[in-house]
Amino acid sequence: MASPPGHRRVISWQAGLLLAFLMCCCCCCRGREAAPASPSPSSKVPAVIVFGDSTVDTGNNNAIDTMLKSNFPPYGRDMAGAKATGRFCNGRLPPDFISEDLGLPPLVPAYLDPAYGIQDFARGVCFASAGTGLDNATAGVLSVIPLWKEVEYFKEYQRRLRRYVGKAKARRIVSDALYIVSIGTNDFLENYFLFVTGRFAQYTVAEFEDFLVAQAEWFLAEIHRLGARRVTFAGLSPIGCLPLERTLNMLRGGCVEEYNQVARDYNVKVQDMLRRLTAARPGLKVSYVNVYQNMLDLINNPATLGLENVEEGCCATGKFEMSYLCNDIPKTCEDPGKYFFWDSFHPTEKVNKFFAKKTLDLCYQELL
Repeated sequence: MASPPGHRRVISWQAGLLLAFLMCCCCCCRGREAAPASPSPSSKVPAVIVFGDSTVDTGNNNAIDTMLKSNFPPYGRDMAGAKATGRFCNGRLPPDFISEDLGLPPLVPAYLDPAYGIQDFARGVCFASAGTGLDNATAGVLSVIPLWKEVEYFKEYQRRLRRYVGKAKARRIVSDALYIVSIGTNDFLENYFLFVTGRFAQYTVAEFEDFLVAQAEWFLAEIHRLGARRVTFAGLSPIGCLPLERTLNMLRGGCVEEYNQVARDYNVKVQDMLRRLTAARPGLKVSYVNVYQNMLDLINNPATLGLENVEEGCCATGKFEMSYLCNDIPKTCEDPGKYFFWDSFHPTEKVNKFFAKKTLDLCYQELL
């Protein structure tokens, strides 16, 4: 039987207990600012189209039967009207800032949000689902939308778009859009290292990385076949430095270096795959977003963005809370602008804006 990094055996029971606690709390709880500076917006980008997980989910999980939601306070407290939209943040996500900077609406609507229609989706749409991953088994852990279903929604969207604007214009929107893909963290932290799907027994860590990279290649090839031409694909962040992982690493303290090494190894394999894929598909451009380095730069030099806390989340204790556990008891921090993380997994709006600018700078260099 393959085993993940050894120390996890000591603390995995705590992760399992945390997951169970989250599930219990969720069950009990059931019953549109300035854009980042950059070159002039490109009129050649008619829409921003988003796939992935909670880092880019603008509210799709609101519409499905899952415990993983964020459509309640204090989430969204810095949105217009302090509205909790289902974004795992105090405010906006990177795709929102990117959309606005490109001269498009300041919020990218969730495809399953009934408040929006095809007239909105023609300028931007998000298919992402918090808690999902490249591995279909990851989506099953918290009953969220698997990546293959996000692709099915993309197909359905195109059918609706053709009826709305006609075949030729729909084809132009799809081919000229900017695609944002952010996914992969849950495959390790929610799936492999939590022992809940059996993947840890089926694959070594290296083999699981290869499996995920193959899934990513399938996904990119599929959306290219469906018309996507300009794509940003985010690598993994230093996942061992998320507040929850720091908390579970209390016996050693600090970031979980084994997990960070996994992220680095996976990222190298992703970049190799992207080079092969784009060489084989000349019409496809994919820019790799180095989230790992962008995040590490901020963690090591927080003053560059005026941050004071890069180890804990703003909500509650900041050590392990997310979703329904992210609340005002104990009190959520007064100034999230001083924090890297909003909850134990997700960045604050201020950091999301920083990430959006990094992505946009890359897009202007390589895609737009």
